[in-house]
Amino acid sequence: MDFGDAIKALNEGYKVKREGWNGKNQYIELATGISYINTKGEVVNAEHDTIGNAAIAFVGTSGVQLGWLASQADMLSNDWVIVEED
Repeated sequence: MDFGDAIKALNEGYKVKREGWNGKNQYIELATGISYINTKGEVVNAEHDTIGNAAIAFVGTSGVQLGWLASQADMLSNDWVIVEED
């Protein structure tokens, strides 16, 4: 798949990854219903009706990174695949 197909798959609820990524068990997925804890310890629900409440989450060996940004290499690659669930 190309990057456009990967984005479509994310929006359909699939986890996707690049075959060229060198880390095992790394993938991206769509995160919704996002909230966070601020420095005061307060839970902030980031509900934005006008701009949406979703971000791409990168899941890797060190945890989850919200707001993952694709590199140009990621966007131009054709080695995107759907992650098969165990």
